[in-house]
Amino acid sequence: MTDERDAKELRVPDVIGILPLRGTVLFPHAVVPLAAGRASSVQAIEEATRGSRLVGAVMQKDPSENAPSRSGLHDIGTLALIHKVLKQPDGSLRLVVQGLSRFRLGEFVQDAPFLRARIETIAEDTGPADLEAEALARSATALFQKVVALTPTLPDELASVTSDVSDPGAVADVIAASLTSLALPLRQELLDIINVNGRLARLVSALGKEAEVLELGSKIQSEIQSEMSKTQREYYLREQLKAIQKELGDSDERTQEVDQLREKIEQAGMTEEAKTEALRELDRLAKMNPAAAEYTVVRTYLDWLLAVPWQQETTDSIDIDAAGRILDEDHEGLEKIKDRILEYLAVKKMRPAGKDPILCFVGPPGVGKTSLGRSIARALGRRFHRISLGGMRDEAEIRGHRRTYIGALPGQIIHGLRRAGSKNPVFMLDEIDKLGMDFRGDPASALLEVLDPEQNGTFRDHYLDVAFDLSRVLFVTTANVMDTVPAPLRDRMEIIHLAGYTEEEKIAIAQKHLVPKQATEHGLVAGVDVTFTPEALRLLARGYTREAGVRNLEREIASVWRKIARRRAAGQVEPVTVTPDVVTGFLGVPRFEFEEVQERTRVPGVVTGLAWTPAGGDILFVEASRMKGRGNLTLTGQLGDVMKESVQAALSWVRANAVRLGIPADFWENADIHVHVPAGAIPKDGPSAGVTMATALVSLLTNRPVQGGLAMTGEISLSGRVLPVGGIKEKVLAAHRAGVRTIVLPRRNEKNLIEDVPAEVRRVMTMHLVDSIDDVLGVALEARAVAVA
Repeated sequence: MTDERDAKELRVPDVIGILPLRGTVLFPHAVVPLAAGRASSVQAIEEATRGSRLVGAVMQKDPSENAPSRSGLHDIGTLALIHKVLKQPDGSLRLVVQGLSRFRLGEFVQDAPFLRARIETIAEDTGPADLEAEALARSATALFQKVVALTPTLPDELASVTSDVSDPGAVADVIAASLTSLALPLRQELLDIINVNGRLARLVSALGKEAEVLELGSKIQSEIQSEMSKTQREYYLREQLKAIQKELGDSDERTQEVDQLREKIEQAGMTEEAKTEALRELDRLAKMNPAAAEYTVVRTYLDWLLAVPWQQETTDSIDIDAAGRILDEDHEGLEKIKDRILEYLAVKKMRPAGKDPILCFVGPPGVGKTSLGRSIARALGRRFHRISLGGMRDEAEIRGHRRTYIGALPGQIIHGLRRAGSKNPVFMLDEIDKLGMDFRGDPASALLEVLDPEQNGTFRDHYLDVAFDLSRVLFVTTANVMDTVPAPLRDRMEIIHLAGYTEEEKIAIAQKHLVPKQATEHGLVAGVDVTFTPEALRLLARGYTREAGVRNLEREIASVWRKIARRRAAGQVEPVTVTPDVVTGFLGVPRFEFEEVQERTRVPGVVTGLAWTPAGGDILFVEASRMKGRGNLTLTGQLGDVMKESVQAALSWVRANAVRLGIPADFWENADIHVHVPAGAIPKDGPSAGVTMATALVSLLTNRPVQGGLAMTGEISLSGRVLPVGGIKEKVLAAHRAGVRTIVLPRRNEKNLIEDVPAEVRRVMTMHLVDSIDDVLGVALEARAVAVA
């Protein structure tokens, strides 16, 4: 290993050049190659080669330090003999050195051009326990040989490196120098230990731990190799079995399954893109072990691709007369929507390949928006599927999850097509105005592609990841209000408003649908066990409900049926004719009275207004009162900013025209006015109560009450003009339900009155179309003032 005689004959000086080492520990009795690139190290080596060829090799504490000080070097180093030096083209040196003995580093005597320091050589301290050192050396040698055998990167010849070394201390140094896998701090620790027994004991401990780690790693590697060999063996056996079965003309269940899937893919009528993807995944499936986790994922994906109706579609019924009869059977009124469906059928008859429209039914609850979708599907002869969008917040509900997620599935669109079993169903997207949005995405934005006829021909679900044609689907959406629907989504839909039913329509709906339905649900027969008179149904619609739809009317009819069913259960089996008196006896006195409007407007300063609500419109009362004061205006009734501004505008107009209206010019200087809109728990806003506010103020200040049974709506300007407002149909129907028979409307809303309000309602009501507030006052106020008590 080393030339001990040459080493012993060398005379070691007290001061020697120091060679700082980065990430390397040089042990005595070891011959190792080193590289020197720093200028100071190069000069120290060149100086040594001109003399004794001795340098002091000491490891740095911080390898990144370029010019270490005394504190940056360890205390114990190794005296090294330079055997060979090679100069490189870049000026660095490659050298071979031999470790001779340990030394303790003293003070520096020179910092430049290289380090020189005083050293104290250290002799080996074997101590009195020579037998213990021998035993430790043998243990260290055995463990070293075991580590070499377990480490595949170490040559087997390395195990014999200690065979010619007899000194226990030298054994420890040779083993530590040979095992480069030992951590640097441990190697420096072994160099620092002067006592041979202590050094060997520490080495034995480190070698024992290293051997345990290597044994565990070898065991794990063996298990992995064994499992891989087993898997490969099974694969080869399966391939051989397939070959044998092929020769015999037999096939296993898995092969049959793959062949069946391939046949289904060929017959599914997929697009080229989908077919290519399906066959690619099928090839992957055929090569997989059925026990693999990915096998189930691929099989589920193929099942979904096959379940989608690529070519299956129903044939539209283009009989327009029959479709009209079906729509009339299912729904009373709603002429605009029926006409739109029949127009669609007519276009479909003329051009069968045309794109289907995207309709949006907007109206209050209970007017039949959802059931209208079923009627459309029945009239067209198509299948129907409904999705409730209320509360949906995850974009993946529309587009599906990507297959990288565990448990991923397609979105509701693909789910619906699979359930419908047709590529051209009537697809009802219910409550589109109640979509949510959070960190998982915006479903309304995902619907932009679905509801765009220019884009949905290549709809791509995240799970399937192939294009599917949705242009053959007739999408019908419903909403109560459009304010919460994003503008881009509104732009993609044809919006059709459903304002509500008239009283006559409600009676007809009750006779044709609600009464027979509730009779069946209560185990009775309508027309045999019980007969409802039209007057009784009118009382139910007028006195017990006040709504745009018929849901509450159905509940009240159900209450009557329950009363009758209870009698039948008690033994009273005679037929019952439900008259208004019977209704009152069952349900109590009516909750709504028509006389309320006339009673409340007998007092000056009280006017009936009309309001639009999401439930279909309602009437409201505006009350004005005057008391002594200093010209203050008080507004109550939870009014919004726009409504407050309407009161301010009305008051300004009254003050500007006070003399002409017969009102003292100084009325505002010595009086306070309070305007209140009852039902104070309900927020109210909008400009359409402007004429109502102005009429209430004039009525109060002139002491002239408003005509009985009269209501009004319209926006007012400071010049006294009456401007048009929205929601005319809802407001007129609300007035009709409340028993109002005279209505004042802006003249510019005449087109809405003619187009939207049913003719039977216009026939029983008097409509006054006005241009200015003077026209309103001429119609609304009594001719004479009432006497002041």
